[in-house]
Amino acid sequence: MNLELRHLKVVCAIAETGSVTKAASLLGLAQPALTAQLQRIERTLGGPLFERDRRGARPTALGELVLSRARVLLPAMKGLQDEAARLAGSGPDTAMSRYRIGAIGGPVVGGMVTRLSAAQPDAQISTHASYYVDELAAMTLAGKLDFAQVGICGDAIPAAEHGLVWQTIAMDGVCVLMPEDHPQAKGMEVDLAELSELVWTGGPGGGCFGDCFAAACARAGFAPKQVLETDIRCAIDMVESGMAVMLAQPSFRPPAGLVTLPMKGAPLRWRQMLGWHPESTAAQVAPRLVTMAREAYLEASARNPLYIEWLEDYPQLGVEQLATV
Repeated sequence: MNLELRHLKVVCAIAETGSVTKAASLLGLAQPALTAQLQRIERTLGGPLFERDRRGARPTALGELVLSRARVLLPAMKGLQDEAARLAGSGPDTAMSRYRIGAIGGPVVGGMVTRLSAAQPDAQISTHASYYVDELAAMTLAGKLDFAQVGICGDAIPAAEHGLVWQTIAMDGVCVLMPEDHPQAKGMEVDLAELSELVWTGGPGGGCFGDCFAAACARAGFAPKQVLETDIRCAIDMVESGMAVMLAQPSFRPPAGLVTLPMKGAPLRWRQMLGWHPESTAAQVAPRLVTMAREAYLEASARNPLYIEWLEDYPQLGVEQLATV
């Protein structure tokens, strides 16, 4: 067997995780398959690369030698591939054969995938869901994702230490999901100050959004009576039962009997963003993905004509205010 770069990646994964089992999970392989591959690598190199016991896997002297070379070769090869891609590329419309997109949730990523699939039927497209911006940003920085589609509170931006480029897709006015027959669901918007006695529910994550919500309530003259954190399906069940109300994106399609109403004065805003590593191959196609994300947002928002009408009084919201940060 000839030693290949993929074999070096296996050795590095085992060393980084300290476990064949964890490395298999990281690489998306079955543990027996990775063990067999490691054994073939060790036969090729002439000796064991790891000492393995109940405490995990630790590199042998031979393993340390292989790792020292692998940690030079792998980044060098990645740099060569990136440079070659940039040189061979024809500009921002250059296509990739694989797209790995992480997202917090919402209709934007679905619309992006639909458009990308139509434009490149042969492309491999995978998605990863997370409630947390930092997790998606870290995965993008590490090269495990090509793009991160996230939402953040108001004027905040994702943490700068991730070193990613972030493009604003749109700025939403946050809405309230409530039953259609709720006493406060009388017009095309609700006043946050009039919801002081209600119980709130919602999903986890959102970064500073919980603090932003508490601050908005304080400006409206009250503190939230109770906030119940749960999964989204359970939160919707609570709203349907009349037990609670919840914050929602305007593009959210409510079940029958519920309505998504914007809040008067837009006291809470939600910035939809797309991020990527500036030195990755993904950077070449990023303008096209941003356009797809923007189109997906417009399509999803159009499903809520009440919100579109409401936006006429809030020109600072929507897709007009695009900026790179």
